[in-house]
Amino acid sequence: MDSSARRTALRTPRPGGVAAAGLLAALLAGPGCIDIVGADLGRYVEREEKRFAVSGKPEVVLATFDGSIEVRPWDKREVEVVVEKRGRGKDDVAQIDVHAEQAGNRVEVTVREPSTRGFHFGGRSARLIVSLPAASDVSAKSGDGSIDIERIDGHLQLHSGDGSIRARDVGGELDVHTGDGSVVVGGKLTALRARSGDGSVTVHAAPGSAAENDWDINTGDGSVVLELPDDFSADLDAHTGDGRIHMQDITVSNVTGQIGRNSLRGRLGAGGHNLRVRTGDGSITLRRR
Repeated sequence: MDSSARRTALRTPRPGGVAAAGLLAALLAGPGCIDIVGADLGRYVEREEKRFAVSGKPEVVLATFDGSIEVRPWDKREVEVVVEKRGRGKDDVAQIDVHAEQAGNRVEVTVREPSTRGFHFGGRSARLIVSLPAASDVSAKSGDGSIDIERIDGHLQLHSGDGSIRARDVGGELDVHTGDGSVVVGGKLTALRARSGDGSVTVHAAPGSAAENDWDINTGDGSVVLELPDDFSADLDAHTGDGRIHMQDITVSNVTGQIGRNSLRGRLGAGGHNLRVRTGDGSITLRRR
């Protein structure tokens, strides 16, 4: 079980003149309060904190039915997960289930919405804000919400049913998938799988990145931009259903197809594992970083 948990709550006031504005200002100034954004006005927000002590490299599994997930590193040997639950009122939010457990260095936090009969207009959601050691394996899944992670080195699996995904200054193996939204990833990567059902995909591979396994970049509808370091080696297989392929300061040998057309195969550097790039509708741009 989690080593500690703390819960705070507040109801954001409905707009109603000077009195409401004064109350909102007081809430924002008070200790332990939650930042209020326009979408939260008139809603009940409850914040729950959970902490887990770890001794080795953490394996952190996160899931929420609806809401964003943010992951950041810190210098503590523990994992902190803050769950911000939102709904129409306290009773509405109380039905959101937060399940947390720990087994050694494996930490799992899953947030579920209760099953309801008929229509529910409460718009429940649960945002996860996570702090953990920089060297961590992370699996993060949101049914409907964005995922933002930075400066984490490990095996990263990020999935959103509907939302953008950002992974900045990361390292290691990266597996990213969103059903509908853009993808932007960057860092020293050793393996990459980046997919969007409908959205652009941008990859900034930092110096030291290498195709130690196959790379697969795919979007159903959107452009692809791939920046590669000078010494990157792979066997390239790029295709767009409706668009063109552009190469900027990239040398490709053993070329099959024509640069500027919709299909291109060739060798980057010394070749090696596959670098597969696909878009159903959009341009593909490969360039030196």
